[in-house]
Amino acid sequence: MNLPESKCSCSTPPTERYDRQLPLFGRVGQQKLSDASVFIAGAGGLGSPVATYLAAAGVGKIVLLDCDIVDKTNLNRQFLHHEKDIGRQKAESGAEKLTALNPEIQVKSVCSKLTEENIEKLVGDCRIIVDALDNDKTRRILASFAIQTKRPYFHAAVSGFQGQFASFYPEDGPCYFCAFPEDEEGDDNEAEAEKPIFPIVGATAGIIGSMQANEIIKYITDAGKRQVGKLFIWDGLTDRFEIIEIEKETSCHCSSKTESK
Repeated sequence: MNLPESKCSCSTPPTERYDRQLPLFGRVGQQKLSDASVFIAGAGGLGSPVATYLAAAGVGKIVLLDCDIVDKTNLNRQFLHHEKDIGRQKAESGAEKLTALNPEIQVKSVCSKLTEENIEKLVGDCRIIVDALDNDKTRRILASFAIQTKRPYFHAAVSGFQGQFASFYPEDGPCYFCAFPEDEEGDDNEAEAEKPIFPIVGATAGIIGSMQANEIIKYITDAGKRQVGKLFIWDGLTDRFEIIEIEKETSCHCSSKTESK
């Protein structure tokens, strides 16, 4: 993994908790998970499975960001939150569950809205960025920061019975903006408006979030093959994945952003 050293000071992980995954990537891979630091933007339908599986796998440091509070309508899919959490900050509720799940890791909650002005401070020393968001404007801020700081960026989105995910690496392949040019993402005025209510099946978020977590674990442990330049689209009504090849745009501003940092 070609990343600067994380400042996570987690000790060597005990083996019993991770016995079932050690045969897959050994103690070296498990130590990489323990040393990893991951910033997850979103503690909702996607953030719940992503954060849960990363915590369970032994990722040493997780920073969970969300500025929303838990609402009863969240409970069909956002399983980090329970009935008793209604009215609480999602980040705090989620961090509490992750700590209970695996008290051997560090979990930090951030109850703030992500902006261009505060993103550097909020992400801090986390070396991996996870997009579990539900709006394009914030995604663009997050993706731009990942490009500027040469961090891997793991994207996912869901709606109804459908979802998608893609992984973007600083050292190889296209970036988020190659897949989703800014002029195709809707305007900022729409993003600033009140969020529309969209239908979503909880299982869809679970499937896509789990796949996203799987790609992150593979990346950290150097297991399997990286899916560079591929957008995976899931249709839950037909149980089919479509894979779209993402072309690296020569005119994409990701190159200028990387060079200007």
